[in-house]
Amino acid sequence: KIVNSTKGIHVLLGHPFRDNDNIYNACSLIHGGKILQTYYKQNLPNYGVFDEKRYFKEGNSSGLFEINDTKAAISICEDIWVPEPINKAASAGAKILFNINASPYHKNKLAYRENIISKRAKDSEMFIVYANLVGGQDELVFDGNSMVVNDQGEVIFHAPQFEEELFNINLDLKKQNKKIDLFYPGEEESIYSALVLGVRDYIRKNKFKGAIIGLSGGIDSALTLCIAVDAIGPENVEVLIMPSRYTAEMSIEDACEQANNLNVAHEIISIEEPFNSFLGVLESRFKDLPTDLTEENIQARCRGLLLMAISNKTGKIVLTTGNKSEMAVGYATLYGDMAGGFAPLKDVWKTTVYKLAKWRNKKQHTIPERVISRPPSAELRPDQIDQDSLPEYDVLDPILENYIEKDHHPEEIIARGYDADTVYKVVNLVDKNEYKRRQAAPGVRITERAFGRDRRYPITSGYVEKK
Repeated sequence: KIVNSTKGIHVLLGHPFRDNDNIYNACSLIHGGKILQTYYKQNLPNYGVFDEKRYFKEGNSSGLFEINDTKAAISICEDIWVPEPINKAASAGAKILFNINASPYHKNKLAYRENIISKRAKDSEMFIVYANLVGGQDELVFDGNSMVVNDQGEVIFHAPQFEEELFNINLDLKKQNKKIDLFYPGEEESIYSALVLGVRDYIRKNKFKGAIIGLSGGIDSALTLCIAVDAIGPENVEVLIMPSRYTAEMSIEDACEQANNLNVAHEIISIEEPFNSFLGVLESRFKDLPTDLTEENIQARCRGLLLMAISNKTGKIVLTTGNKSEMAVGYATLYGDMAGGFAPLKDVWKTTVYKLAKWRNKKQHTIPERVISRPPSAELRPDQIDQDSLPEYDVLDPILENYIEKDHHPEEIIARGYDADTVYKVVNLVDKNEYKRRQAAPGVRITERAFGRDRRYPITSGYVEKK
């Protein structure tokens, strides 16, 4: 269809291509209603979230072509992360390289990506046009950030992130090209935009009719609500406030205030009646047994059941509200607060949740200040706060980041100044709660190592980190 529509321009189109029994990750050059040549990707990534060697065969074609009497070259994504393909093109006389990409986002990637491309351009003395995908695909978000780099390694054009747009860039390879607009947002804006795009595309591409969120009056659900509203509009988001005997009145007040601030439909449904019913049904079975975590989990599961029931009736997806810190140590209830279809904050540390909430409030004050300032609590027992069970998040998150994202051994983390008992407690919680994470909803990936395809850890394992 695209070939037949191409007139008067050259088009580079990425696609899979079957040649006999081999499938290639390919890019075709189209002009005048014809495919002039097809380039096969040479370097297939097979780490982190990438599994290309499972599906594709490596290519070895040159990808050279001429346009306006200028020798040019084609490459695909990973081909630019290693020097060999671009060196071959430069040795063959190419003056400009077109590199098409589906390069997923994480919060530190832009600077690293830009440094690599600039180095390749300077070393090869070629212009590089780097075009990257925009959009969400399951856990991955593709951030755009397309750019043009001159033969001195200088970025002369940088497209906005997380926005699809058509840009017309005129290059004269024999003259000094003036820098065009460069877009560089801050870290909080970048992460927040990634979360919004990931949620929007997951809902839109999977044809859900909207989103439903359990709003507790806590910071995680507050931030999740902001993301959902910014992603699909307030008219497509519904909020359920589900208090129990342990819910503070200010939690209900704050949840209602935020829903009103964002013009989101909301309803209060107490879980006391279903909670009491479950306790009644289980009374004979639990006779003479002490009250413990079981009763807390029943409350969370009452809420999950209500949310999923409304989801079934309305066709709206339940967005879970748990963050990466909680998922790491298992501070979440299976089939309770983990019940849902998509988890916007799944890869967001709790300390980052606070940063994003404050950043969002600077744009428009929607989250009540008390939600940000009060100690976080699951409110499943009297006077409960998170720090009854966990270290302070300012301590917990760096330990988790070192262990999960950087693969540091507990002794390496301790050497950085953290208490030994705390470190070993935390890493053992991480290891033993893999069974929960395996059953969690997918969520937006914003770090270099998210749970799921990035970090493949066995559920059944006899290994325990010991001092």
